[in-house]
Amino acid sequence: MESLLSLSFDYLSSFDAGKIRKGLRQLEGLLAQICLSKSSKTPTPDRRRSVVVQPSEEQPPKELSQLKDDPAFREFFKLQEGFEWNVAIRLISCLERLLGKGSNGQNDLLIVSTLDLLQGILLMHPPSRSLFAREIYMNLLLDLLDPTLCPAIHSSALHTLVAALLCTPRNTRTFETLDGLLTVTSLFKSRAASREVKMKSVEFFYFYLMPETPADSGLAIAHMHAARSGSGSGSTWAGEEADTKGTEEKQALLGRHLGNVADLVEDLRESAVFGGMGR
Repeated sequence: MESLLSLSFDYLSSFDAGKIRKGLRQLEGLLAQICLSKSSKTPTPDRRRSVVVQPSEEQPPKELSQLKDDPAFREFFKLQEGFEWNVAIRLISCLERLLGKGSNGQNDLLIVSTLDLLQGILLMHPPSRSLFAREIYMNLLLDLLDPTLCPAIHSSALHTLVAALLCTPRNTRTFETLDGLLTVTSLFKSRAASREVKMKSVEFFYFYLMPETPADSGLAIAHMHAARSGSGSGSTWAGEEADTKGTEEKQALLGRHLGNVADLVEDLRESAVFGGMGR
């Protein structure tokens, strides 16, 4: 697995669009094998080299309860605990270079593909979300919400932003400090924003308004499984626990930039969006 990650990282660090695309496809194939493979055994080297899942080979995704016991997933999770093999940091670096190249059709597609992979990594390895407690990385996601970029990038960036904030109050405080709410609401209000982007923005508002809990159960479970697999205490990703906010506090913050936030809160309660919330 290390050799495949090393090769993928080399491609991602290139300035050649073809090599970057190849690196992204290799990572996508590796993650697909981990999440879709029926076998509970570590894939053989020959199978590892087949990094692209063909349509005829499509398999249903594993349940989360199955993933934690899968040897390939446990090996992958263990590697992600250190910076050398961490996929998220490599994808972030790739995004920085792609964003610096300007907007064109080919480059936009690479940005979308990179964002989609980053979203998946943040869901597979929750401790990697702590990277976005740093302003430099959170700012990168906010830069991708610039109204001058294409709608596909906006949609993927909003999805990735949700994954970066999920169960991580510390990241949400960084998002707020950097005027992230102003960035998202400005995109939502922009005449250039597509209908899909406006819908994704509203979905983000619902997500943001959910009350936070002080205990990050997702990260705790992830660290527990990492410890059981012998990957150490996960201190690489340790951070101070951030203050949490309830819906009322968030409603006030969002209300500075958007009208009718009370209607969103009421809808959140009545419609059980994201599982709803208590009255």
